[in-house]
Amino acid sequence: MNKFIRKMMAVSLSVAMTASLTACGASGGKAGGTTEKPEGESPAADSSSGESGAAVADSDIKIGVSIWSSTDVLGSQCKLILDEAAKSLGVQVQYVDQGHVSEKVTASVEQLCAAGCQGIVICNSADTEMTSAIKTCNDNKVYLAQFFRIISEENSADIYKMATDSEYFVGAVHENEPENGEKLVNILLDKGCRDIGLIGWEQGDATWLGRWEGYKKGVETWNAAHPDDQAKLSEPQYAGTTSEGGSKAAEALMSADPDLDALIPAGGGGDPLQGAIAAVERAGKTDKISIVSTDFLPDLGDRLANGSMAGESGGHYCDPLFAFMMVYNAIKGNYSGFGGKFENVNFPYLYVSSADDYKAYEQYFVNQLPYTDDELVEMSKLSMDDLKAKAASLSIEDAASRAGK
Repeated sequence: MNKFIRKMMAVSLSVAMTASLTACGASGGKAGGTTEKPEGESPAADSSSGESGAAVADSDIKIGVSIWSSTDVLGSQCKLILDEAAKSLGVQVQYVDQGHVSEKVTASVEQLCAAGCQGIVICNSADTEMTSAIKTCNDNKVYLAQFFRIISEENSADIYKMATDSEYFVGAVHENEPENGEKLVNILLDKGCRDIGLIGWEQGDATWLGRWEGYKKGVETWNAAHPDDQAKLSEPQYAGTTSEGGSKAAEALMSADPDLDALIPAGGGGDPLQGAIAAVERAGKTDKISIVSTDFLPDLGDRLANGSMAGESGGHYCDPLFAFMMVYNAIKGNYSGFGGKFENVNFPYLYVSSADDYKAYEQYFVNQLPYTDDELVEMSKLSMDDLKAKAASLSIEDAASRAGK
């Protein structure tokens, strides 16, 4: 077991045992915060410092993270890179796990504002939650940025305008989900799969809907080009964000269709995927049902080698790092003038479909973080345009070239 995975497991175990979430202290990155407002803690003296021009010491900065889970596969990876960024910059970070439950998502923003955070990064589950989140941050003069998400300008025009008009909504970091979905379903189609079962996590989640759009487009494109070799995609079974949910959804799909030859657990942090894999293994169908998904598992290399995974997109756990840097610079006053514009930051997925594909990723993203502390500090000094370019450039090749210097 490599050092990075041991570190991930130790973080998750510590969180579970203490039943509280870790906050990195301003000096030395010591654990000291919880999801609840600490006794006697008062909000920062000037949470609108960027607006007023007053300098803010890094040690006085606290950034909140509203996340579905800081302990599952993807969430724990996000937490590692954010904790490292907080340590390198000498700022505080506080987490709230909200499970993508709408009431908890909106409450998490209120909670983090009450705890004195001057900025918040959020992975919401639906655009509608952002109405409350933006209003709360506007009222409290707290900067806000999305990660793994963007408000749909087409489907949520009023909320998008609210975000655009806000002086405190910084922007969104997200992936191209329709493209992701199409590439994943093509991995299955190229491997000969034609009867594909689909597992979603939460109805109405914007990221899920984008991936679903891509899966459907990939199948439709294939069928148009291959009239004598048609493929089909099931209606989704919903799993929530738990391993048990993924297991039950996979069992339901296998029971309904004995000829099923592929599964796509669309995401949800990695736990639904693990449950689906376990269900296929219990059914003795590992060699009959190919699985692709999003959110790299720690043992993905082994699973690609033994056939329990056919391919995966992921490696995107640095996405919230860029939202974090955006909010940090807003608090410092380095980024300003948010009213009237919507900062849109595209972040790339990495794709693997064999054990060999995974080896380089493992070296530069699993055995170590893709950025050093010095690189994180340098990243914090970039302009918004340069930060966007930095996000777009992350790849296995990019990480390897920097590690070789």
